[in-house]
Amino acid sequence: MNDVIENLAVMDEKISSFLKSQTNMTLAVSENNIPYCANCFYAFSEKENLLIFKSKPETTHLKFALKNNKVAGTIIPDSLDKKRIQGVQFTGKFFQPKRELFSSAQNIYYKKFPYALIVSGELWAIELHSIKFTDNKLGFGKRMEWKKELNSSAC
Repeated sequence: MNDVIENLAVMDEKISSFLKSQTNMTLAVSENNIPYCANCFYAFSEKENLLIFKSKPETTHLKFALKNNKVAGTIIPDSLDKKRIQGVQFTGKFFQPKRELFSSAQNIYYKKFPYALIVSGELWAIELHSIKFTDNKLGFGKRMEWKKELNSSAC
């Protein structure tokens, strides 16, 4: 049975620790009922609950996200241990950070990926709205869920 062991407005440290420790997400977008996925390197901003990534505006996933900012995705460990599965499914709102948030996003992203400074593209973010975290280290089929408080917004 898949138990939900937590559902809190404040993200559990197990979830945020997992998000900080990984590097790649699969981003799912859609436009006019046409789905599309892309893999992106990301950095997690714990303070704002954002996934920050770099990409070029001419990519299909950005073209779709710019027209429909409701996105979803998954994050699994960089090295998957099939006996101790961990992973995140998320939903959120896509946007381009501005002003102070942009500065914070730059610091977080380039600290994790300094070589990305020489790669073309722009920084983008996903404001996380919900997360389902599977962690079989806590017992087979254990899930933790997090949902953003309705009245808070980072962008």
